[in-house]
Amino acid sequence: MTKSAVKTVSKGIILGAVADSFRKLDPRVMVRNPVMFVVEVGVVVTLILSVSPDLFGGHYGPTQALFNFVVCVILFVTVLFANFAEAIAESRGRAQAESLRRAKTDLLAKRRTKDGSYESVPATALRQGDEVLITAGEMIPADGDVVRGLGSVDESAVTGESAPVIRGAGGDFSSVTGGTKLLSDELVVRVSVNPGDSFLDKMIALVEGASRQKTPNELALSVLLAGLTLIFLIVVVTLEPMVGYVHGSIGVATLIALLVCLIPTTIGALLSAIGIAGMDRVIRFNIVAKSGKAVEAAGDVNTLILDKTGTITIGNRLATEFNPVGGHDEGQLTQVAVLSSLFDETPEGRSIIDLAKQKGVEMAREQFADAKVIEFSADTRMSGTNLPDGTVVRKGAVDAIKKYLAEKGGTVPSGLDEKTERIAKEGGTPLAVVRGDEVYGVIYLKDIVKPGMRARFEELRRMGIKTVMSTGDNRLTAATIAREAGVDDFIAEAKPEDKMRLIRAEQAEGKLVAMSGDGTNDAPALAQADVGLAMNSGTAAAKEAANMVDLDSDPTKLIEVVGIGKQLLITRGAITTFSIANDIAKYFAIIPAMFSGILPQLAALNVMHLTSPQSAILSALIFNAVVIPLLIPLAMRGVKFRPMGATELLVRNLLIYGVGGVIAPFIGIKLIDLVLTGLGVANI
Repeated sequence: MTKSAVKTVSKGIILGAVADSFRKLDPRVMVRNPVMFVVEVGVVVTLILSVSPDLFGGHYGPTQALFNFVVCVILFVTVLFANFAEAIAESRGRAQAESLRRAKTDLLAKRRTKDGSYESVPATALRQGDEVLITAGEMIPADGDVVRGLGSVDESAVTGESAPVIRGAGGDFSSVTGGTKLLSDELVVRVSVNPGDSFLDKMIALVEGASRQKTPNELALSVLLAGLTLIFLIVVVTLEPMVGYVHGSIGVATLIALLVCLIPTTIGALLSAIGIAGMDRVIRFNIVAKSGKAVEAAGDVNTLILDKTGTITIGNRLATEFNPVGGHDEGQLTQVAVLSSLFDETPEGRSIIDLAKQKGVEMAREQFADAKVIEFSADTRMSGTNLPDGTVVRKGAVDAIKKYLAEKGGTVPSGLDEKTERIAKEGGTPLAVVRGDEVYGVIYLKDIVKPGMRARFEELRRMGIKTVMSTGDNRLTAATIAREAGVDDFIAEAKPEDKMRLIRAEQAEGKLVAMSGDGTNDAPALAQADVGLAMNSGTAAAKEAANMVDLDSDPTKLIEVVGIGKQLLITRGAITTFSIANDIAKYFAIIPAMFSGILPQLAALNVMHLTSPQSAILSALIFNAVVIPLLIPLAMRGVKFRPMGATELLVRNLLIYGVGGVIAPFIGIKLIDLVLTGLGVANI
């Protein structure tokens, strides 16, 4: 078991899983897993045969009862190991749920009354539509939306992330989660859920592995395993009359041993654990999947749609160049740009100050304490500073600055339109700077592509996934960002209906589509997508429409979700391949042992030179049982996913788990045979 697996599987979890392994022996539980139910029936039959070896006819030697009992014990251990694999996955989920429950405390909330005052009530008494007042240092008592105020919230109790986030009224960052803590200021929150329906309650229920439903692929594999079990059951049942036809005999316990070794017990035992562990891996990325189907669908995604702003790009336009015009030099433009941005607290304003510092221009606010700050307004589309000496400095949209110049009697300098057009063509935003009635130049604002995005999109391309950038920008800007980021396609000036149209078009071609979003306008597309990832910082509508919620509000996690989904499918395929390949070695162990007394020619198939028929059967059964717990760490951790094509992936799977599944049993069964021989039980 790896170091990470050890960390997530504590002693308490293991002890709880052992107890659950025995509770799961209930036939009403076991019947849900047809493969292991057949093994459990085998336990009962061989136990009866341990007491009465001749029950079903035949005459056996004095050691037959002991042989039957040993087979019974091995089969019983096989069932326990299978139950343990599922129980340990479920126990880890319950442990996570318990840690989340500790985040829920019996808080008191200040609920607003009809007369506008606030009364203290238990948080459990809050209902949808109630308004509560939260001040700095207090816990947020319930899920809701901020209707008044702006504050810093510590969401580490829910997300595990230590960095606080800003939450305020209006927009897409108004949603707050019960159990988080307000660090600053004061908020009024309108409760959006009733008790028991909070996001934390849903998260607790979702991480409980026992309540997880099987995915379509998992159900299909279960049907396949049940079919194989039925086929081999018919084959084994017909063997007895066939042997009788050639005047031979085979013990019922031996037939049961053959059946258990033929049916796919390994994957049957680990199938449920693999699915539970897949959802667990998503949780460890701070993503809540509302169903296992969403995780599995992510593994088959063909098209990935991501918003540009905040996902592919940083989200804030940053100053990258100073372009002087009208005979001014860069130094003069830089000084005027700093004066226009000294009191500008927007990301754009701060980036202008930072760029100026890099060029050696720095001014202290204290020098201009008496200056009048002109805030940006949608009407003027400008901002700036009126200095104490009467100097007026402005920065703003180029057409707004031109209008301002016309009112002041100034002139538009040569080169302004040329540089403005160049910046626009490159996908940037031009910001003109004027002092008095004279334009000094243009600042190049650019929405910066996040570092490493091109490499990540290239990784997705190797996985066969098409990436599409969605943005409200014009086509020119969108094309520039798309080219820089390395996405396969883009949709510009995108409206909600445009996203829906794209998703439906892809789905009409039989493709699975994943999308991330955080706004109410994203809700329809999130609901339409096969995998919809909503941000926890987003609106309630977006979170309700999506089938996954990212607690860290990082839209690029869609890439991780796809990787986890593919890892889930690959893990299931790898263990299925290993399980079926195992059967080849078991055939060579048991078939010659069963028929060598009837058809001596079959002794030539005893390529492992096993000591005796009894030893061969017991060795194969023991290996069959032992391989299950040995594969539990692989089922829990998952097969490491590497971006590659389907053909390359299949070849790799066959070489590692196919060939490995053939070789390992030959070695394992032979070693067990040697141990049994050394212990003197090879001929019981």
